[in-house]
Amino acid sequence: MKEDFYKYQAQTSPNPLAMEISHAKGSYIYDKNNKAYLDFVAGVSACTLGHQHPGVNQAIKDQLDKYSHVMVYGEYIQEPSVEFCRLLAENIPAPLNKTYLVNSGTEATEGALKLAKRVTGRSHLVSCFNAYHGNTMGSMSVMGFEERKRAFRPLLPDVDFINFNSVEDLQKITTKTAGVILETIQGGAGFVEPFDGFLTKVRERCTEVGALMIVDEIQPGFGRTGKLFGFQNYDVVPDVIVMGKGMASGMPVGAFTASDTHMDMLYDNPKFGHITTFGGHPVIAAASLATLKELVETDIMAQTLEKEKLFRELLVHPLIEEIRGRGLMIAPMTPSADITNRVIMKCQDKGLILFWLLFEGKAIRITPPLTVSETEIKEGCAIIIEALNEVQKELGL
Repeated sequence: MKEDFYKYQAQTSPNPLAMEISHAKGSYIYDKNNKAYLDFVAGVSACTLGHQHPGVNQAIKDQLDKYSHVMVYGEYIQEPSVEFCRLLAENIPAPLNKTYLVNSGTEATEGALKLAKRVTGRSHLVSCFNAYHGNTMGSMSVMGFEERKRAFRPLLPDVDFINFNSVEDLQKITTKTAGVILETIQGGAGFVEPFDGFLTKVRERCTEVGALMIVDEIQPGFGRTGKLFGFQNYDVVPDVIVMGKGMASGMPVGAFTASDTHMDMLYDNPKFGHITTFGGHPVIAAASLATLKELVETDIMAQTLEKEKLFRELLVHPLIEEIRGRGLMIAPMTPSADITNRVIMKCQDKGLILFWLLFEGKAIRITPPLTVSETEIKEGCAIIIEALNEVQKELGL
């Protein structure tokens, strides 16, 4: 199987982890030798309710017994899609009340950028340095990391970048700007939070010049920061929300949400202003609905903040300089990328899955399922400390 993996399946890097998976359940993934790995990554923030959550699985099975794909998006009324959009609208602030369902976070980004241009009649876009919003051509155009996109130019023109948390840079947002897109917590940059009311100041500047404020909730969204969406922690209401990853507890999905006034501009002049075959797929929508119900009908989101406290209490070590992030989107920072890499690989050998962040080599990604237990947190943190001790000894630090 490993030989065929390398021979027939396209790779994303020269050195994939290449763990051969047997099955997964709860907070654990099992390899073909039935070795259990405690999962502190959750499919890179995607498996919100852990692996094989019974409520999500049942929703998928029930929908499969009724119908699967029947028509391209937007033509037929399909109950799980409608119910998800309704429940979502009931749990976010007005005027955000209409959702376009797509297949992934990057497609949601593409739709949001198109919407900003359609609403404003402008072309100028503003993003942040070290931002990551997906890997298709439009999303890559607003990626704030030149090394990752240089080989694929030319990309979209008329895009400027600002520094996250720089109020001075907000002057780059002008009356020519269609939209400003930014993560509520920068993911690839190292789980960098906004401070000193930065998001509020972005909101004020966008309102002042008539630009749309687009928040990327692909990683912070769906309960990971203690609120349904990250922006709800910062007393701001955007014009567009981009979402994906944890929306369906591990199923492929994305969406963007705006006011009906704005969103309705996509269906005429021209018609089919945005279109997708499989967006709003009823089986995926059923998984999304089951996930959202679990989040809003239980205290699981509030629990993430208590679990964050436990992580911070347990992850104390000379090689951890700080812990960035919020809720169950946190990143211990080591003194170097080499130390981080050693720790991640040692932890995998010891049965704990950690991962890297795209642009910040010193960060250790910790984004477990929101269902992770206190016992599992203690187990995983003990492994991390053990790995740190071994690295410290090996390097003579």
